[in-house]
Amino acid sequence: MADRILSGQVALVTGAGRGLGRAFAEKLAALGCDIAVHGMRENGPSEYGGGSTTLTDVAREIGERHGVRTVKLLADLTDAAAVGRVVADAEAALGPLGILVHNAGGDIAARGGKPDPNDVVNIREEDVRAVLDRNLLSTIFVCQAAARGMMARKRGRIVTIGSVAAFKGRSFSAVYATAKAGALAYSRCLADQLRPYDVTVNVIAPGDTRTERFLATRAVDGARLVEAGTLDRIATVDEVARVVEFFAGPLGAFVSGQVLRVDGGGQTWPG
Repeated sequence: MADRILSGQVALVTGAGRGLGRAFAEKLAALGCDIAVHGMRENGPSEYGGGSTTLTDVAREIGERHGVRTVKLLADLTDAAAVGRVVADAEAALGPLGILVHNAGGDIAARGGKPDPNDVVNIREEDVRAVLDRNLLSTIFVCQAAARGMMARKRGRIVTIGSVAAFKGRSFSAVYATAKAGALAYSRCLADQLRPYDVTVNVIAPGDTRTERFLATRAVDGARLVEAGTLDRIATVDEVARVVEFFAGPLGAFVSGQVLRVDGGGQTWPG
């Protein structure tokens, strides 16, 4: 097919079981990529109202729908050794990794819920560590592991998923905003170091997006769930996923070290 512009490429998408991660995996598969589908738990896709779907189901469905090869990979990405195995297993199953979309993360705390939004001073240590590890530490470990092979082959695309919270910190999500700001700074530093190897590194920073987890973990104004007629609304996952095509495809070949906010212009100025 003429629009399968990434045919023959191999992509690893972390946190790909549901929400934005699955949308990124679907988008790349539709463009012809073979996909390594990572998740932290086999039943992760069924959480937050996702039915009985498992990560195995997700990998199979993506492969069948788009006619590409897929492999399922389970790992805790805050463990550097486990991250190394994820990249090695992806390449053993599908071939050299050309694209990384690091989506895993989020503002879920150690006990599985959101940290107390009203008490920045007394937030539990376990929750601080969980949010920092899942967002900042995992970004560093996953990018390191993927970058080594890309540097050796002198080609590759890395896309990390940030948040608009990194630009305009919010007191009710201070640790999450701090973690995403750190991951953003790391991604920019990595982009600078990988320039001689023809490896691009860019960041997508979504605003509010109607994922299963987003809708299940907070009160949502129904008026913001419209899909047209205003930019003052909650994005669909596809509106964010489209940006991956730009960063991973031919149009993004000479674009690196950039951050693209996908929030309908909700943040127009840097501060």
